[in-house]
Amino acid sequence: MTRPAHNAPELTVGQLAERSGVAVSALHFYESKGLIRSRRTAGNQRRFTRDTLRRVAFIRVSQRVGIPLAEIREALAKLPQERTPTVADWAALSESWRQKLDERIAQLQRLRDNLTDCIGCGCLSLSRCALANPRDELGEQGPGPRRLLAPAPPRPRIDDAGCDPCAPPAR
Repeated sequence: MTRPAHNAPELTVGQLAERSGVAVSALHFYESKGLIRSRRTAGNQRRFTRDTLRRVAFIRVSQRVGIPLAEIREALAKLPQERTPTVADWAALSESWRQKLDERIAQLQRLRDNLTDCIGCGCLSLSRCALANPRDELGEQGPGPRRLLAPAPPRPRIDDAGCDPCAPPAR
């Protein structure tokens, strides 16, 4: 398929799929869920405005970091449909997501940093679990990996003798 001219105001579904890297069937799905819009030609073929490329990129990246389609749809609904969104429009959307994204980043960092430690899931299979979650006390706070779901509690400080109460025992 040939790429559309850089100044082509509209794209066919095939051109949109090729340039965005998203399958035609996925684009049809996004359209059926109200994430993107097209107009129909006299021959009933879909035509997408060029700014749909940015919307599709936003959808793909958002999905990749685990944001549900319902939240993505809510965010895209805040953008103007009758014109190409401006930098200010995208900035407003970005600002509305800032706290949610910061929370996701923090959760991913906790996962990265604590997966080799007790995560408070109740398995008690690691030697550190006995210290961090004795008798599965974190289970009283609710289900799941309590230490990954909540902000990490502050670690005890190393005392004056250089002992770290959370460190594994010396061999």
